[in-house]
Amino acid sequence: MGIMGKVGGGIVDLSVIAWDNVIAVMNLFAPKLKKSEVVPRGAPGHRGSWPEYVPPKDGDSRSACPMLNAMANHGILPHDGKNITFAQLNQTVRQTFNFAASFCFFVPNFSARFLNKSYSKDRFNLADLNMHADNAIEHDASLTRQDVALVADQGKPDLGLVHDLLEEATGKMPDGTPLLTKSDLSRALAKRRADARKTNPQYTESRFHNLFGSANSSTMLTIFGGRVEDLRPMLVEERFADHWEPRILDRYGLTMAKFNWTVLPVERGVDVKKYQ
Repeated sequence: MGIMGKVGGGIVDLSVIAWDNVIAVMNLFAPKLKKSEVVPRGAPGHRGSWPEYVPPKDGDSRSACPMLNAMANHGILPHDGKNITFAQLNQTVRQTFNFAASFCFFVPNFSARFLNKSYSKDRFNLADLNMHADNAIEHDASLTRQDVALVADQGKPDLGLVHDLLEEATGKMPDGTPLLTKSDLSRALAKRRADARKTNPQYTESRFHNLFGSANSSTMLTIFGGRVEDLRPMLVEERFADHWEPRILDRYGLTMAKFNWTVLPVERGVDVKKYQ
C-alpha cells in the first residue's frame, strides 16, 4: 500500500471516528425506533419477514463471519457470495443489522485496504475475508471456527465450538430462556484462547486480533441481545430466526463509540491463565 496509502487510510479512519461520535450524540437525543420497524421498510427483513433461507452449495463463497454468511444464505447478498462491492456490503449490513452508517463504512473500507483493493472500484468474494494475516480480520481462537492452521475452510462453523459457546450462557430472559452475558462471553473467549494455544502449533495472537475477536463476539450481545434462541440458528445454520429483528433500537444505528462499551469490558474480562 505504501506510506502515502497508510497515511491516507489514517486520515480516513480519524474522519470516520469523528463522524461516528457525532452519530452517537445524535442517538442520545433522537427517539428510539419502534420494534418491528428496525429494518427499514422495503428492505429484506422488514418486520421480521426474511427472504427464503437456502443453504450454500458447492462452489459458493463463504466467510468466517456467520452474519455475512446468513445474508448470502437468504439472498440479501449474492447467494454465491461472489463479486460483491464494498458499497453494497456497506448498505446491506446497515439495513439488516442497524449498524450506524459510520460503522458500516469503516469495516468494509478496512477490509478493502487489507485486501489491497479499491473500496469504490473493486469487488470481492466472501472467502477473501478469510485472509489470515496480521492486518486482517480473520484470527485464531474464534468462538465458531477452528484455527485456519487446523481447518483450512473457514466458511463453515464448527458445531462443537458453537455448542460449547452457547452452553456458557448463565443469564435468563424473563420467560426463562437462556441469555449470554458479558462475563459469559469473556469466559468463553478465555477458554477458547487457552485451548487454541495448546492445540495449534502455529497459533498467533496480538492485542489487535484479541480486540477484534472480542468485537466480533460482542455482536452477539448487542445486535442479538445475547438471546440464545436467536443465536442458535445464526451460529449453527447461519440463518435468521423466524421473525427476528436487530435488538438495537438507536435511530441512527449502533455506533462504534457505543459498541466499545460492550467490547472493552468483554476483553478486559478475558482471563486465559485460569484455563491454562
